[in-house]
Amino acid sequence: MSANLLLIILLTFTQGSCAFHSNHWGEWNDSQLLPTIQKLMKGYNRYLRPNFNEGPVEIGMSLDIASIDAISEINMDYTATIFLRQRWRDARLMFPGNESVSVDGRLVSLLWIPDTFIPDSKRSFLHDVTVENRLIRIFSNGTVLYALRITATIACNMDLTKYPMDRQVCTLQLESWGYNLQDVVFYWTRGNDSVKGLNTLRLAQYSVESYYTSVSEAVYETGNYPKLVLHFALRRNVLFFILETYVPSILLVVLSWVSFWISQSSVPARTCIGVTTVLTMTTLMMGARTSLPNANCFIKAIDVYLGICFTFIFGALLEYACAHFYTMQHQTIEDLYRDLLRELSESNGNGSIPIVNSSQPNQSVEIGSTAEDSTEQSANSDTKNHTGTKEKAPNQGCGLSSVRDASRKAASVFIVENPHNIDRYARTVFPTAFLFVNILYWLYYLFL
Repeated sequence: MSANLLLIILLTFTQGSCAFHSNHWGEWNDSQLLPTIQKLMKGYNRYLRPNFNEGPVEIGMSLDIASIDAISEINMDYTATIFLRQRWRDARLMFPGNESVSVDGRLVSLLWIPDTFIPDSKRSFLHDVTVENRLIRIFSNGTVLYALRITATIACNMDLTKYPMDRQVCTLQLESWGYNLQDVVFYWTRGNDSVKGLNTLRLAQYSVESYYTSVSEAVYETGNYPKLVLHFALRRNVLFFILETYVPSILLVVLSWVSFWISQSSVPARTCIGVTTVLTMTTLMMGARTSLPNANCFIKAIDVYLGICFTFIFGALLEYACAHFYTMQHQTIEDLYRDLLRELSESNGNGSIPIVNSSQPNQSVEIGSTAEDSTEQSANSDTKNHTGTKEKAPNQGCGLSSVRDASRKAASVFIVENPHNIDRYARTVFPTAFLFVNILYWLYYLFL
């Protein structure tokens, strides 16, 4: 409504019916400006593009990246505020002289402008404080400069396999909505220098590693359309994650090793350390995934490292369970042996002669009296006469004894003579294995 009112006022000025010739519009007075505007707007049709039926319109573009406010891994997008500048030549707007005219942005509805849009934009808006942030400048040769200030949330496909040591490449695409390549041609005004602001941009978690521009075509079912693409690579700053996640997880693993130096008889102390470190590591793993997509097929680098740390912490808890089990088993055997010795000492006081074979712990201890020994000797002398016959007879208990010996040998493999050696070996094996795994991890994710 205001644009139409302003146009009526301008047309009124051209008829000379009013006496406002003392007003000034910048460096132009009324007598100079009014014939120019009258000539520009006379017979102008904003519904027809320039060079209609004479070839495509060449539109040059440049960008100023004012800020990148947020980069979201959950939604896989980024929010940026940009200054978009478009230049094209419209022969219908030529006027004499070498000057340029800056027109109020609200008069944009009176001119033909390109239908440029951002195809990957999810949400966008044009700033309108205190007025719509538009700029229109018309040069004497008919060149039109059209500038906008836009904030848009743009999609960016991210590969989070090496998160948080990842490098993301995002794009900002500009296309024509309705005019195909036969009507409009896009180009960058100064190549890579057409983009400003990325070199001085400061982000919270990223740093701009590199950027470049390209010109391509967008192929749709309705035809081929011009497209300009800005590619920029973002390198994530890993120092924050080292202090936030990696260092605490390493300290938790080291804390779980403290139990190796605590006596195995201190069951509450060692159990408390093992359970506390496991629960703390679980909480750390859950907290590290709060800023990541909930459902995806990526196995991220931070997940691998936290899984390694959780395995070592849980392994330290299992180590104490094994050590405590063998300690109790060893104490049971010693108690049985001590009871046998006490019974033997008591039987010796009664005049019996014990026979103990301590070199073979699997064999039972034989205890007998002198009278029993004489009886056994007489029985043995009787059986000596039948020895030859028994040797010739088939040995019926041979199979049972062989199975019994094999089972004893298999059981002896799982018997630990000194359970305290388990802690002694764990003090060396766990740190060495953890150091070796860390070297492999950092070499793979940093250099491959």
